[in-house]
Amino acid sequence: MTISFIKRLAWTMGLLFTNGILFCQGQMVSFWEPQVSLNYKVTSTYSHNFSIVNRNYVYETNKLQLRTRHFELAHFSTLKTRDNQSWSLGIMYRFRNIFEEERNNELRLTQQYNITHRAYRIRFGHRFRSEQRLGNEYLIQRFRYRFAMDLPLEGDKLDIGESFLVGSTESVLSMSSSDRPSYDQRISLAVGWLLKDRVTFQTGIEYRIEDYTQESNNLFFLNSSLVFSL
Repeated sequence: MTISFIKRLAWTMGLLFTNGILFCQGQMVSFWEPQVSLNYKVTSTYSHNFSIVNRNYVYETNKLQLRTRHFELAHFSTLKTRDNQSWSLGIMYRFRNIFEEERNNELRLTQQYNITHRAYRIRFGHRFRSEQRLGNEYLIQRFRYRFAMDLPLEGDKLDIGESFLVGSTESVLSMSSSDRPSYDQRISLAVGWLLKDRVTFQTGIEYRIEDYTQESNNLFFLNSSLVFSL
């Protein structure tokens, strides 16, 4: 894949995001969500991940704006059981009340299983998650399955200064004692670069359809992440 392809892809992603903002109707909301992560390997089979995420409104109530929705801190501990399989436990705290007084802060607990395999240059991944979302007045149990694939865009392996492509789709089931089950679907596409040894940058778009069996909401994200690995 050539540099011109990457430029066309980035242009297309930007066009999709712009169209999502300019032409969205009904319950469409658009966000910008930057993230910084640190991966720390303790042993060859055990590692930690720390991340900081900030979600900002870009389009809401039929107008453009830039307003913070929430800020969150997260940690994952991962045990690698095979070369291509791992189990993880995670904890996240979301600070939302300081930005929107009518909303609650949230504690989230996560249990995760991940398995990958390769076919030529492409890596495929299956991620299974269960989550407990705990707020002041609610407990939501979620079950998630994500299928993802990534590949280098230049050559057979990723070298410093080169780019890669990531695509995924994820299904989410949310249940609570007070509401009917909710079904969501998420689709994302991103391009990334290995900036230097153990430092990657990734940016892309994500489209979410929330509660699509009842009163669906459409969410559009412009995501970016900077990842450091030790």
